[in-house]
Amino acid sequence: MDAVVNAASSAMRGGGGVDGAIHRAGGPAVLADCERRFPHGLPTGQAGWTTAGEMPARWVIHVVGPNYAAGQRDRALLVSCYANALRVADEVGARTLAVPLVSAGVYAWPFDDAVAAAVDTLRRTPTEVESAVLVGYDARAHAALRAALDSRL
Repeated sequence: MDAVVNAASSAMRGGGGVDGAIHRAGGPAVLADCERRFPHGLPTGQAGWTTAGEMPARWVIHVVGPNYAAGQRDRALLVSCYANALRVADEVGARTLAVPLVSAGVYAWPFDDAVAAAVDTLRRTPTEVESAVLVGYDARAHAALRAALDSRL
């Protein structure tokens, strides 16, 4: 993949889940670039890029998903994560992306809607990206993504 999308926290300093895994895989260069490029973090719904560090990709595109459990329930914020990830991919010239489900883990976005938002937004947003691979973090997510992709052909 040219870029890996990261479901980041607004602080942009690493964390758990997808964010922690990406920071561990990319090594200290990812955090250093986050600190340099985003000294005050990113607002919910926005996206920005950093180096991918030691990962076999060129960029990490960080998106800050809404925290449903904390009352951030505006679906437009979730949709904007995917649309902004594609916008940033276009800006840097990424043509292939690996994309997780944003906000579907600890941020507790309703699972079925998280899947629908990801699939629908990635399909409907104009972009130069040639391939966006949705990555399910477990068997349930993989099956739900596969079903949503098949039903929306």
